[in-house]
Amino acid sequence: MISTPDASSSEASLLSALLSGERYWPTEPQSIAELGLSEPFLDSLICKLLLTNGDTSGRSMTANACIPFSIVEETLSRLRSRRLVTHTGAGQLNDYVYTLTDEGRSRARIFYQECAYVGPAPVPLLDYVISVEAQAIGEEAIRRADLTDAFHDIFVTQEMLDLLGPAVNSASGMFLYGAPGNGKSTLAHRITACFGQSIWLPHAVIDGREIITVFDPAYHHQSASTAGATAGGEFDKRWIRVRRPTVVVGGEMTMDNLEIRRDPVSQISEAPLQMKSNCGCLLIDDFGRQRVEPAELLNRWIIPLENRHDFLTLSTGKKIKVPFEQLIIFSTNLDPAELVDEAFLRRIPYRIEVMDPGEDEFHSLFQIAASQTGCEYDPDVVNYILEQHYQPQGRPVRRCHARDLLLQLRNYCTYNDLAFEMRQDYFDRVADGFFTRDFQHEDAPMDRLQQPGMIGGACGD
Repeated sequence: MISTPDASSSEASLLSALLSGERYWPTEPQSIAELGLSEPFLDSLICKLLLTNGDTSGRSMTANACIPFSIVEETLSRLRSRRLVTHTGAGQLNDYVYTLTDEGRSRARIFYQECAYVGPAPVPLLDYVISVEAQAIGEEAIRRADLTDAFHDIFVTQEMLDLLGPAVNSASGMFLYGAPGNGKSTLAHRITACFGQSIWLPHAVIDGREIITVFDPAYHHQSASTAGATAGGEFDKRWIRVRRPTVVVGGEMTMDNLEIRRDPVSQISEAPLQMKSNCGCLLIDDFGRQRVEPAELLNRWIIPLENRHDFLTLSTGKKIKVPFEQLIIFSTNLDPAELVDEAFLRRIPYRIEVMDPGEDEFHSLFQIAASQTGCEYDPDVVNYILEQHYQPQGRPVRRCHARDLLLQLRNYCTYNDLAFEMRQDYFDRVADGFFTRDFQHEDAPMDRLQQPGMIGGACGD
């Protein structure tokens, strides 16, 4: 539910939301009607919780189902009157421990076969649609200072920032293209950070009898501010506060990833990638190398890009309309004009080439990478590297090379019990294993050999 003067939230919650700059605040429901779920659905959810968890207190079920205790009590009372649930003992704070009767266990198994979902209660699809529209990145204008702050610890030229800024404000999409290893993927990750604030995301949504899981820990990371969100008022626990998502998919993507997928065993559906990336960024990495043809993929998105909504098909055949509100970035090593036709280029008007760094930039990248790896920067050694290992061979300089060379230097020094420092002879040893002799102009595969945790002071691809 959206926080407006007509919403059912308390004045304290609404005031807190307004003072904190929140445009959306999922207020705590006070009744089953405000919950947006039917009594039969709540009955089945509570029965399945008892079936999977065994004897459980009412407050434990409240925590598991993420719905208010008063609604859980009302549901349990209804189940007791139907002799599906009974007490087994007293709990704390005027609570009881509940268990299923024989008849209740039999009914719970039927519920479980129909749908095995046991977790936070879903929110109605309409509530999710409202939340996305209220929190969409297109609602926030990005200024130069926001973009500069998002890239504060990596080196990006002012010219590149001037190209990225308007493209980000379009909130539609862009192509980042150029040679591998120049930081296209890193740029995409940082762009989402420009929008700053976290968003509210439901664990799952429901339409009719179909439950669609939305929260995915692979892409959605809980915001540290969630714990403090209760300070100004209660919120609907079916929602979780997460950082704006950056969903990255590469060559493994198929058309199936763009549709609702229903597990035939559990009867639980999973949201597609574009739905998981709403209010954030969807990065199609290595575009043109997917298992599907680029034209097929792009045709799937022409209408959503134009209208800002998508139509998805449920397992019943019913079509639902969901927002298509994310910044889509196509990262590719190929020229976009060779991959797509004019009709699609019109819908992705921003095409930004990420060029190889010049010598001055290479020094800056080395300086940042040296600071991140704990090594003293030596400009004379960087000049030596350029003169010895790049210029004579006509080898292209990539933005990730500074970081990757320093990481290999650190590993070399650690193995040989040497002090970690920039020395010409050390780099000569490292270069023998870093650059491919037979394919010195095609050293892109080496750019992929990155150690976890090192984001791009050198802005790797």
